[in-house]
Amino acid sequence: MAEETHNSVSGQADVVVQAGRIGELHQHIHTGAPAEHPVPHQLPPELAHFENRHDEQEGIRCALDEGPRRAGPLAVVLTGIAGIGKTALGFHVARGLADRYPDGVLSLDLDDLRRDGAVDVADAVGGLLTGLGVRPEWLERSLAARTRQLWTRTRDKRLIVVVDNARYGSEILPLLPASPHSLVIVTSQGRLYDLDGTASVEIAVPPLAADDAVRLLAAIVDDPRLTAEPDAAAELVQGCGGLPAALTVAGQWVRKYRRKSLSRLVVELTGELRAKGIPMVEAVWDASYAGLGPRAARLYRLLPQYPAPLIEAEPVAALLGHDVDDALDALEELESAGLLEGRDEGFRMHDLVRGHAERRARQDADDARDPLAARTALIRWFRRQSARADLLAAGPRMTLAEPPAPAADDAQDAATAGPDVDFADKAAALTWLDEHRTALYGSVRTAFASGLDEDAWALCESLWTHFLDHPHYADVIDAFRTGVAAADRSEHLGARIRMRCQLARPLWEQGRYDEAAEQLDRALSASELLGTEKAERKLRASTLEFRGLLAAEAGDWAAAVADFEASRAIHAEIGNGYGVLLQTYLLGKTALRRGDHEAAVRLLGEAHAAAREQRRERLSSRAGFELGRALRRAGRTAEAEPLMTEALAAARRRGSGTDEKRILEELAALMAESGRPAEAEEYGAAARRLAEEAGALPADGRGA
Repeated sequence: MAEETHNSVSGQADVVVQAGRIGELHQHIHTGAPAEHPVPHQLPPELAHFENRHDEQEGIRCALDEGPRRAGPLAVVLTGIAGIGKTALGFHVARGLADRYPDGVLSLDLDDLRRDGAVDVADAVGGLLTGLGVRPEWLERSLAARTRQLWTRTRDKRLIVVVDNARYGSEILPLLPASPHSLVIVTSQGRLYDLDGTASVEIAVPPLAADDAVRLLAAIVDDPRLTAEPDAAAELVQGCGGLPAALTVAGQWVRKYRRKSLSRLVVELTGELRAKGIPMVEAVWDASYAGLGPRAARLYRLLPQYPAPLIEAEPVAALLGHDVDDALDALEELESAGLLEGRDEGFRMHDLVRGHAERRARQDADDARDPLAARTALIRWFRRQSARADLLAAGPRMTLAEPPAPAADDAQDAATAGPDVDFADKAAALTWLDEHRTALYGSVRTAFASGLDEDAWALCESLWTHFLDHPHYADVIDAFRTGVAAADRSEHLGARIRMRCQLARPLWEQGRYDEAAEQLDRALSASELLGTEKAERKLRASTLEFRGLLAAEAGDWAAAVADFEASRAIHAEIGNGYGVLLQTYLLGKTALRRGDHEAAVRLLGEAHAAAREQRRERLSSRAGFELGRALRRAGRTAEAEPLMTEALAAARRRGSGTDEKRILEELAALMAESGRPAEAEEYGAAARRLAEEAGALPADGRGA
């Protein structure tokens, strides 16, 4: 069998040579131009109304003018209460200074990454690296390694990094660029006492002064009453506490009631204040809310349930139980009232306004079941879209949840409310999953908290493929722990097994082997209760595979082989050819890692032939690469070369830079052993150049 496989490979290699493809590969190495990464400019559009804070901006300029007499970048920390305008000021300053920092502007909101008060800082560093052109497959796993990547990528750069909503200095330190010529602008509600190890200056952002607040209000509303009735205007801005977030709502409210005098409007607010014993700023929001139409008011009360900061019309249609046009009308009405901030990609609600919306929801609740019904519709919309996207991106695979029902005309049906997203192709589906991951992971938590257990673990199933390409470890570990709890609570045996297996992988990839082993031991124990149906036996085989992968990761080759062989036997019994192929491939890789090169050649040869027969292009390429590695180590270099060049071409077709780098390094070693030093240097140089362009750590792993 092995000899037949090798002859087949050699014959195919002749065709490759005759077609000139190996020559083309060498030419690519000589002439391939470095990839150009666009200069990042991660700033939102400029605000229509911004009252220049001259003192604060002058403080920042003075700090910059002192020059880079420091080892690291300057960190400017803007502190002040929520709603005071720190974020707007930070972006305004970054926009004005962008020309002095030609390598770009990066921005990051730590609250988007915060879970139970803590930030996954590794994810935050990953976000900065992605902005600098590092593809997800090149991101290191650990925080320490990602930080070294950031140092390497930002050495000698002139960058601005805007970090919003920091709570601790320890959240900021790993995000600092390596260059002293960079600027970091941080916003925080309190002082960052533990921001050590870098030059920093704190600038307090106070409430707007009365004159500044009146000017901002006038810019928002452009109303002659503000000039004609200065005392009323002063009382209004004083009641808003100098908070731009409150002044925005107040300005829209004043604009709506153009026929009333400003004095009368303020008196009405003051009367409500005295009657209810609430601050005037709350009365301003109440007055704006009271002017909403029924649909917009209902959406306002429901929006605190939305599981992500960015709010979009399609999921809002599911939340409301209306079509997209109605949802968009309601969103635009809230924007016109100053209760939402409109952006090109969607809408955002300020935290202060969100708090008011939550209070109104408690006070003006609809039918007691209405919020849960709306929340269920929203979660199931995200579940339906993620399942569709995952199916398109990954193809059919083992899942346990029922396929989602298609969108129905009856928008009141919570299972099918809201329009489906139009995924043009696999790339569009993957992009959608990545762009909406915050909402999807948030939906897992919301579903579990709402008692929607099947929805919680079904969403986890749909997130599996995305995790494999975009390892946001804190998010995925949190989500799959929730999936495990949901499966346990629903007493769904298959889901209990599957969720534990899928939780184990991110755990062991973070080096948490004991925790991963505990999850897999419980999954294997539960799998003993499975029946004899094909799907149940396939799940048992998959569970054994996961345990084998953990054993291989930990270097326990004997245990890995035992599990892969047991899994392969089950797949063979149920007639699952792909399962047999995959376990044979894993057995071959394990043999290679433990140094049994002849066994590796035999097993990987079988896997390579089976993958080609089953038209599994990606696995065929990877099996061919591993077979080539095994052949080289067995001293059969002539047979290894065509496999390597074929794998290199396939990796380039897929656009997999990490696979390409591994193959180039292997080809360099192969050429060196074959007495072809010039070609060895070409392949090695190409691998190093590719890694440098992609932002990977140097081979020694220490970075700059």
